[in-house]
Amino acid sequence: MKFFKTFDIAASGMKVEQKRMDVVSNNIANAHTTKTADGTPYRRQVVQVSSQDASAFESAYEQASLGNEFTNIFDETGVGYSGRGAKVDGIAEDGSDFNWIYDPSHPDAVKEGPKAGYVAKPNVNIIQEMTLMMQATRAYEANATTVEAAKSMAMKALQIGKG
Repeated sequence: MKFFKTFDIAASGMKVEQKRMDVVSNNIANAHTTKTADGTPYRRQVVQVSSQDASAFESAYEQASLGNEFTNIFDETGVGYSGRGAKVDGIAEDGSDFNWIYDPSHPDAVKEGPKAGYVAKPNVNIIQEMTLMMQATRAYEANATTVEAAKSMAMKALQIGKG
């Protein structure tokens, strides 16, 4: 059962990176949206990620299967590992200010006040979004490679067991 944790952890990383790609592509698609349903420009979104906690069953299973003596040896030597992968906590809006462009002929330009003639553009930086997209792609590929390596190890173990 412990062997399959590798697959679970890599799969959780792939899910996180897929969500990150979805949000980045949404940001890029709305990079020029000056008016949303609530009348304000589009606000850049970011994915909030945290480490995933073990389920109560998984913790109980580990204690029952390893026994306290074996667990204590791992803890004392620093070999113990408590990783469970990653999870998406949610999607938050980036609170940074909009990009203000002077364009008095634009229909969404401010009519009065100190920003008269300026148009509030989304706070999306295309270069930053493309960089995040490349990072998400590389992280997804790394997790996919981890799955392939674990699968190869399992196959080798089965071959050793045959002979």
